[in-house]
Amino acid sequence: MVKPNSTLVPMDIDGDSGMYLSARWISRIAGAAASARLRPQQITREMIRKALVYQGPGKKALDQRPMPEIQSTGDAIVKIVKTTICGTDLHILRGDVPTCAPGRILGHEGIGVIEQVGAGVTAFQRGNRVLISCISACGKCDYCRRGMYSHCATGGWILGNAIDGTQAKYVRIPHADTSLYPIPQGADEEALVMLSDILPTAFECGVLNGKIAPGNTVGIIGAGPIGLAALLTAQFYAPAQIIMIDLDANRLEVSKRFGATATVNPADGEPAGTVLRLTGGRGVDTAIEAVGTPASFETCQDIIAPGGTIANIGVHGVKVDLHLERLWSQNISITTRLVDTVTTPMLLKTVRSQKINPTLLITHRFNLDQILDAYDTFGRAASTRALKVIIEA
Repeated sequence: MVKPNSTLVPMDIDGDSGMYLSARWISRIAGAAASARLRPQQITREMIRKALVYQGPGKKALDQRPMPEIQSTGDAIVKIVKTTICGTDLHILRGDVPTCAPGRILGHEGIGVIEQVGAGVTAFQRGNRVLISCISACGKCDYCRRGMYSHCATGGWILGNAIDGTQAKYVRIPHADTSLYPIPQGADEEALVMLSDILPTAFECGVLNGKIAPGNTVGIIGAGPIGLAALLTAQFYAPAQIIMIDLDANRLEVSKRFGATATVNPADGEPAGTVLRLTGGRGVDTAIEAVGTPASFETCQDIIAPGGTIANIGVHGVKVDLHLERLWSQNISITTRLVDTVTTPMLLKTVRSQKINPTLLITHRFNLDQILDAYDTFGRAASTRALKVIIEA
């Protein structure tokens, strides 16, 4: 519960006099109530949503916010059922994402039920259960027509970044017709939360950009959730070797269960030397960077074979060194990408056919009231053994 201070005042909602809201939010709620011709005693919790709010680098709080409103004819208001925390949210909290301003509700993943749609929404209606894409796409601009939804002129990665996100009871989804997916009857909804971001990100930015092919050797630096999702989806293409590199012994053990052919812990020695020994001195055809640190990108350069591809997934908050003095003649490619989610329909079918089981990534479950505990658990993964956490809204 948010504690009172000089800018917050108490408000009795459904008999709960312990709720504190800013005068600005109370004004907005009162306006919404007046437009709906509600008496003050008819204002309910449904007009107020709990939300995880970014308050600046290193600061966050579970706060009270008014219900989102339809702002454009293509919008939908979705009542969140399940959401999760992404490594990118931790990057935001570290100050690595300057586009996310203090006061923003975080989160860009989840499933939910449509509460309201704008007049221009044709594919969905109230009551539909939907998967929320981490990328909002108008489907009409030049970038969208090229399949680069991440660079949509009026969308892209805006949820939990430029507009309020999904770590709340309700969220507004722009371009609903092309940014939501219907949930098939009987689908495992926890598995589908992994399809909001982590699986398409790992698949598109790592596996597809990395040009993995049958018989290839793959090195994945980082056995966190995104690296493990890359491990799972890389197996669509039957590589001969998948080598996982991470400092966390537990995550390396998980990697073996998920299909890694070998694991390397940099704490045991020089990782590049170990990878070269495992590959007969040649190196890997694809190196997937799934951490976002200078050291992990350096390792990619140390283990890539001539003609290979370094596929960057990690969010980098500081500069990294590119060693062209030794790589200029090696015929390598370096790819970067923000997920476009163009593969989400295919991945939905793959999950439904049980060719892949993303629930293997889920280790902890919380409700929305416990989201600060969820962040603590996710942020201390080395000691809590957390991979992906599910938050019930």
